[in-house]
Amino acid sequence: MGEIATSERQITLFYSSKSTRAKQTLAYAKAEGLPIRDIDILKVPLTGTQIAELADRLHMEIKDLVNQEHPAYTSHFEHHEFSSDDWIKMIKHNPEIMKQPIALRGDITILIETPTDIIKI
Repeated sequence: MGEIATSERQITLFYSSKSTRAKQTLAYAKAEGLPIRDIDILKVPLTGTQIAELADRLHMEIKDLVNQEHPAYTSHFEHHEFSSDDWIKMIKHNPEIMKQPIALRGDITILIETPTDIIKI
């Protein structure tokens, strides 16, 4: 049992309010009448445990949650191999570099590539 509460009746969406794709996904979900709980990672910081849990639910390594092409990443960091703890610290201090939006419903977790992916959950 993880730290992130999920429900079969509600979609939890972790997103950045600066992301166009996230805004479109949220608007699409609301237009479709999907029961959604949105969490802006820029306003509600994720814990290290939550970051690790999201990576685990997506069957990814923590480093794969980092968008290394994001301007906030390229302007602050170089491409390196870091420990999982270091990747978590980087995401906690620079949440905009985390790949998102991420949608959860029950046992299902998906990384949204296009706004309409939200209906897959």
